[in-house]
Amino acid sequence: MSKLPRLSGRACVNALEQAGFYQKRQHGSHIILRRDDPLAQLVVPDHKELDRGTLRAIIRQAGLSVDEFNELL
Repeated sequence: MSKLPRLSGRACVNALEQAGFYQKRQHGSHIILRRDDPLAQLVVPDHKELDRGTLRAIIRQAGLSVDEFNELL
């Protein structure tokens, strides 16, 4: 298992957009992403640096592995 990178919420959104997600809306500092097929919706905080647990939960909800996510970066 690869290590999780330290990255910002905006960098996480950019990587997830390459995986087929698009920005649906934004509420304050939280960006809501959506993928239509298969249906998935994620909330990514737009912070300077995401906690590792938060990033791991986002990757899990996206249906990706840590290695797959690292390739998108």
